[in-house]
This record gives sequence, C-alpha cells and structure tokens, in this order.
Amino acid sequence: MKINRLDHLVLTVADVESACAFYQELLGMEVITFGNNRKALLFGNQKINLHQKGKEIDPKAAFPTCGSGDLCFIADTPVEEVLQELESKKITILEGGIVDRTGATGKIRSVYFRDPDNNLIEVSNYANIPVV
Repeated sequence: MKINRLDHLVLTVADVESACAFYQELLGMEVITFGNNRKALLFGNQKINLHQKGKEIDPKAAFPTCGSGDLCFIADTPVEEVLQELESKKITILEGGIVDRTGATGKIRSVYFRDPDNNLIEVSNYANIPVV
C-alpha cells in the first residue's frame, strides 16, 4: 500500500458554529455543508470535518475529545504577517512568537495558538532551508 495524501480529518468540537466562525474568520477557511447538514472547513484540496461532541458520526475515533488536535497549516501569507494579524485580533500566541520547526518536507517557521476547543494550531511557512 502507498498513501498519496491526507484528504480530510475530523475535529470533535463543543460548538460547531463557534468552530466554523473561528476557522473562517481567522484562517480564511470556507465553511461547507454536506450530508445531513454536517459542517466542514475547506482549504486547498483538503477539509476538516466537524463533529459535535456527543453527536459524533459513526464510525469515529475510540475516544473523541475536544482539544486533542494538534494541527499545522502551511500559509501562503508570510508568517510575520500571520503573527501581526493574530496579535491585532488579540489571539494568545504560544512559544513567544515565531519559532523554527521541521515540517514534512523541510524547515518551517511557525506561530502557535489555540482554537476555541483548545486544539493547538500551528501556522507556518517553509524556510527553504534543507533538513539536516
């Protein structure tokens, strides 16, 4: 078996509408409705399906929990501008600002913060520095 890419993932949230508003307004994701009035967040060629805590869709994770996600998004916007925008919107920044990390294909520069369910969100740019 050879996996090509991630198509979608699922976040369990306390309030679907609050999650939609956060990801749409702050990260520019498109909120879509599908199936039986289910909600998802569309970005690029991927999406995040949202499950309301206590009303998850089967099959589901063994222990769906709000705040257990740790997501890294690669932005087209320079990470310095991302940081400025987050600060202007009074979003609490973790790790003291921009930090160096390693992404799937190389070095990245990242900013960390949390969504309304306390999931860790990382917004990054590739630094064009080879991984050593």
